[in-house]
Amino acid sequence: MPHLLLKDLPRYECLLEAAKELPELDPSAAEAFLHLLRTSDEAASVTERNLTSHNISQGRFCVLMLLWRTFHPKAAKLLGADCTCAGPRTPAELADAAGVTRATMTGLVDTLERDGYVTREPDPVDRRMMSVRLTPKGDRFLQEFMPGHFKVTASIMSTLTEAERKTLVGLLVKIQQQVASLNTIGKQPPVAPAA
Repeated sequence: MPHLLLKDLPRYECLLEAAKELPELDPSAAEAFLHLLRTSDEAASVTERNLTSHNISQGRFCVLMLLWRTFHPKAAKLLGADCTCAGPRTPAELADAAGVTRATMTGLVDTLERDGYVTREPDPVDRRMMSVRLTPKGDRFLQEFMPGHFKVTASIMSTLTEAERKTLVGLLVKIQQQVASLNTIGKQPPVAPAA
């Protein structure tokens, strides 16, 4: 589901006019925010089409990549991933790392296991726990899929120079930090009154 349901973004002049009636509206903030959402939606759409053409969802790909990091810790370290987690991962750990509920992760692991990309095994240390491992078939899928996936990513970002990309990352990190601070207790953003 897209984050922004507007087909056409309002022009800055229209936002200036709207701010006369809605003093809380900051035209430049609204313009930047709408463009951020639109860009996110369009980039996600390109990525989603690529994933769909390979019969995989974003959620399933995320799980495979999390498991790939433990399957290939040296390669993952080269990508800058935090590889302090050695060996298989529990569904709970995967859910936390992906930012989804445990029920959602169970569904993702179920479909990946059905397709032969992962396997569940009793944890070698705690037999009450299950570990999820990437199978050789899952590894082969990623080895075949990742080069094209990374080409799509590079193509999306190719319009920016290296310096512009670094600037963009810095700006996005600032926004992420602000969103995180608004999500802490006592700092919830104001909620619009119900109609």
